[in-house]
Amino acid sequence: MACHGKFDKLTGERLEHQLPQLHNETFQQVLGETLTQLARRNSRIMAISPAMLSGSRLTAMKQQMPNRVFDVGICEQHAVTFSAGLAADGLLPFCFIYSTFLQRAYDQLIHDVALQKLPVVFCIDRAGVVGPDGPTHQGAFDIAFLRCIPNITGASPMTLTDFKNLLFTAQDIALDGPFAIRYPKGRGNQEKQSDKYKRLEMGKGRRLCSGKDIALLSLGPVGQYAQDACCELLQEDIHVGHYDLRFFKPLDEALLHEVFQSYSSIITIEDGCIAGGVGTAVLEFMVEHGYSATLKRLGLPDSFAVRGTQQQLHQLYYYDKQAIIATVRQLHIGLIKPTESCCSLKPNESFPDS
Repeated sequence: MACHGKFDKLTGERLEHQLPQLHNETFQQVLGETLTQLARRNSRIMAISPAMLSGSRLTAMKQQMPNRVFDVGICEQHAVTFSAGLAADGLLPFCFIYSTFLQRAYDQLIHDVALQKLPVVFCIDRAGVVGPDGPTHQGAFDIAFLRCIPNITGASPMTLTDFKNLLFTAQDIALDGPFAIRYPKGRGNQEKQSDKYKRLEMGKGRRLCSGKDIALLSLGPVGQYAQDACCELLQEDIHVGHYDLRFFKPLDEALLHEVFQSYSSIITIEDGCIAGGVGTAVLEFMVEHGYSATLKRLGLPDSFAVRGTQQQLHQLYYYDKQAIIATVRQLHIGLIKPTESCCSLKPNESFPDS
């Protein structure tokens, strides 16, 4: 198992470089605060965690509402089935599980929740690469293994504001099945501050930039890389469209029709495995609807992600801002060929301590 990186044995401090300390909150902080607020207004909300109350930032809610927060211990299967039972009794459980640990409860997710069309909200923490926790903890596969399950809705917020609104939406509408919200470890980008929640339309994405010939389709916080790339490419007079998919199941088909009718080259960006991921879903849409376009998928390759900071891994696996810019430039000049990371690290190595 690889559950932590190198650390000082006397102080317990990690030795790795951390992500830049932005002024924004973490996704985990936003979730803990938001769910506590929503639970005060909605008595049906319950929180369930398999021994991850602290990591999921549920300790404050547990102190304030001890009868509505349940730590079932290190037993993901029980957490999911327990959530199913609560939902069957008319409650609205929010089940908190790290992406890599949800794999252990796959059978319960399918048979006890999805098959029954029960309204369980899965808060999938540590989705995407998680940094120094290592290969066993990278949240690479959840999009791929959730997409194939009937009755599930799946989303990933690009910003903290989007995250708050997805959580609000989950408890504000009548869910007709499980709703999975995946989000990464660490800090996020904040849109304009607002004390009001906004109900989001299920299964709908949004256009962030209009462009010509080339469009970026992003899912989740890596969409900020795409947005920054659009701004930088604009200085080179390269106008790139950018769409935040927001949902990976169902896909926003109206939005995708707009994209494929307007652009000849498409780049998908996701913080998860390419095989079976949202890029694959977009490719399937293109084939099924008879569109012809050049499509490049950026994300995790067919190998286990190594240990390193999130930024290092985004660079290594070629879906950071510079990778997006390089891919757009190649498409722009017609050099369509596989691109490689400029990182010299071999697939099964880890980054050295800095």
